[in-house]
Amino acid sequence: MHYLKLILRNALRHKLRTGLTVLGIVVAILAFGLLRTVVDAWYHGSDAASKSRLVTRNAISLVFSLPLTYAAKIRQMNGVKAVSYANWFGGVYVTEKNFFPQFAVNAANYFELYPEYLMPDDQLRDFQRDRKGALVGRKLVDTYGFRIGDQISLRGTIFPGNWEFVVRGIYDGAEPNTDTSQLFFQWDYLNETMKKTAPRRANTVGVYIIALTSADRAAEVATTVDREFKNSLAETLTETEQAFQMGFVSMTEAIVVAIKIVSFLVIFIIMAVMANTMAMTVRERMGEYATLKALGFGPAHLTVLIFGESLTIAAAGSIAGMMLTFPVAEKFAKAMGTLFPVFFVSVDTLMMQATAGAVVGMVAALVPCVRATRVRIVDGLRSIG
Repeated sequence: MHYLKLILRNALRHKLRTGLTVLGIVVAILAFGLLRTVVDAWYHGSDAASKSRLVTRNAISLVFSLPLTYAAKIRQMNGVKAVSYANWFGGVYVTEKNFFPQFAVNAANYFELYPEYLMPDDQLRDFQRDRKGALVGRKLVDTYGFRIGDQISLRGTIFPGNWEFVVRGIYDGAEPNTDTSQLFFQWDYLNETMKKTAPRRANTVGVYIIALTSADRAAEVATTVDREFKNSLAETLTETEQAFQMGFVSMTEAIVVAIKIVSFLVIFIIMAVMANTMAMTVRERMGEYATLKALGFGPAHLTVLIFGESLTIAAAGSIAGMMLTFPVAEKFAKAMGTLFPVFFVSVDTLMMQATAGAVVGMVAALVPCVRATRVRIVDGLRSIG
């Protein structure tokens, strides 16, 4: 308790300096946490992906489709529990700024393969009965105010034309990292329209989703699928859903790396600022430390005082920064709309913030502490005069 009083008294001796240092730490820890949350959001798709689902696409590129006839062949393969399919739609809602994913899916069984999408059974049935029906995620509801029965108009880009949908259901996520920023509509509706407007594009799908009997058979089934369609007009590339999602992340890997570097650079800068503050503090108190040594207090006593003060300042800034991360992240997520489908501060991010704050406090006190404990009593007392 005696040490604690001395540490607090020393920390508050220069209130302006301490206040500015704490403010700098708050900003640094907040920025660090926000940047790490952005990195987590970037990887959310792969983290939430199932290991018991495979994705089969055209081996050349996602731009090229696959024949609908592949579904029956895949369904008969060993290790396959179920098969569904989907097409990326890429429509525009009102303006290009309102981006959110849209998929034409096999309404009959698509959501059986995705149990993480939760919705009332009656809403799913209404969706399946209405060719123009659509399902929207909770985040779209929060962002755009969609309600059951609303009509949604999308301007097609990949599939030209004006498309009208009716909201028949709203789905929630089973887990916090479940993407609820998507719109789903019936593949049959898309296919019927293509038969009339672009017959060559009819009866084709973008990707097949394969549910496995066991996640351990992923490599076996993927090899079987690709071997089956090798040397065909549309060869396939089959991989786990996680690997499929990571393929998109790898396209922007340079951005992710840059964000990581900036996040640690922020901590390094505040560490330098904190070290400078502690160096100034110790330099001003050399006479006091010499007096304490003359009275019989050893290096351990000075170490406790210096490290205690540094860690107290770092802790105050870190705690405040961590607390501010939540409201700032919430506002940031709202400002970004559906750009980041899943955006929340994880426990790992909080642990990294706390660790960063502790490291800043420890490193900033290290050199000043060595100087203070090595000061000669005569030199220290001379500085008083």
